[in-house]
Amino acid sequence: MKKTTSWGNVAKWYDSLLEGNEDTYQSKVILPNLIRNLSLKKGERVLDIACGQGFFSRELYKQGAEVSGVDISKKLIKIAEKNSPRQIYFHSTNVSTMPMFENNYFDKAISILALQNIEDIDGALHEIARVLKKGGSLFIVLNHPTFRILKRSSWERDSHDKQYRRIDSYLSESKENIQMHPGSNPEIKTISFNRSLQIYFKMFRKNGFVVRSLEEWVSHKKSEGKHAKEENRIRGEIPLFMFLEIIKL
Repeated sequence: MKKTTSWGNVAKWYDSLLEGNEDTYQSKVILPNLIRNLSLKKGERVLDIACGQGFFSRELYKQGAEVSGVDISKKLIKIAEKNSPRQIYFHSTNVSTMPMFENNYFDKAISILALQNIEDIDGALHEIARVLKKGGSLFIVLNHPTFRILKRSSWERDSHDKQYRRIDSYLSESKENIQMHPGSNPEIKTISFNRSLQIYFKMFRKNGFVVRSLEEWVSHKKSEGKHAKEENRIRGEIPLFMFLEIIKL
């Protein structure tokens, strides 16, 4: 099966994961922290980049924002349109090309676990900068680039029962094939990209952005059993996600 960065091949599963499970990282970790940082004002125009089935678009709409969402997957966009208020506008398009939006149109934009799956990050940031107002913010959530490196990081345990995070490489940029649907359908894969912080920050600067804030978010989950104390300790030390707010100059 052809590999792509789109999540359209698992659209139904992804929708059921987010909508049928209240204990996801999206609902328990990302959403409350995102809302806190966005500080939305009623009527602000927000663009949801790689919006998928519209989970975050709908939540931002509930906060009073005027929301538009874009995603490369037509299947996910159809699900988003079906399950969302008609006041939210969804478009199937590559984020590097968004001709449906005027220059300087949006007050804010969000990119949740998306930049890591976009190959043309330079083109994407250039187009996002075009549609954002001067002084507008792009809010980014990534799998932590220094601790969650696909196929190059793992949990390990030493002889004293101490758990730690093993990092095999970091600075080298790489493209990895990953299974989209854990536990089944191993042939369905997507492409994701490992990039260091300096790669991201150089791209931000190149496309007219400056970093305003950075946060690191840990998992909300708790372990049980023999190793629970140590697993819970290290879970609170090694962040899962990195949050960035970058501003268009």
